Order: sequence, then structure tokens, then C-alpha cells
Amino acid sequence: MKTTEINFKVTVDENNLPSKITWSAPDAGDSSECKSLMIALWDAKENNTLRIDLWTKDMMVDEMKKFFHQNVVTLTDTYVRATGDENTGKKVKQFFSEIGKEIGVLM
Repeated sequence: MKTTEINFKVTVDENNLPSKITWSAPDAGDSSECKSLMIALWDAKENNTLRIDLWTKDMMVDEMKKFFHQNVVTLTDTYVRATGDENTGKKVKQFFSEIGKEIGVLM
């Protein structure tokens, strides 16, 4: 068995707004900078999802729209793999195809 870590470092300005986010993981090589991160954790004791959503001041609205859209689509892939519920996955992807067009991230 192997144990590894994923580390996030968030630099904040005087108003505690993220100005820089970097992450590193031994298996991923060097650390990398990113503009946004979304982490979801399942708290089995509380039977609830815990979330951390951060983005830097310089992340543009168009980038956030694309980031959000891609997250929902890939989260849907994860849902289908975990549950086998292809029908719901198909519905979510169809709906988000329309949303993607409306917000300008899909043609």
C-alpha cells in the first residue's frame, strides 16, 4: 500500500482574496500554478458534502464559465462510473450542452 499527498498553497492579499494558488503532488512532479480549485469531500459522519471553492482575483469570467461547465460534465462522468446510472448522466450532459451554448463555452 502507498500513501501520498496533494498540497495546495493559497497566497491571499490584504483582503484575504486569493492572489495565487499552487498545488503539488509527489506523483505529479513539480508544483503547478492554477487560477481556481474546487474540492468536494464526503463527510460520512454528517452524511453531507463539504466544499472548498477558491479562485484568484485574475481569473476572468469567461474562464470561470468554462471551468464550471467542464466540472459539471466531468463530475457527471464520475457519477455514471460510480453508479452505473447512464440515464441520468445522459440527461445531465444534454442539459449542460444547452447551458454551455447559452454561456458561450460551446458552439
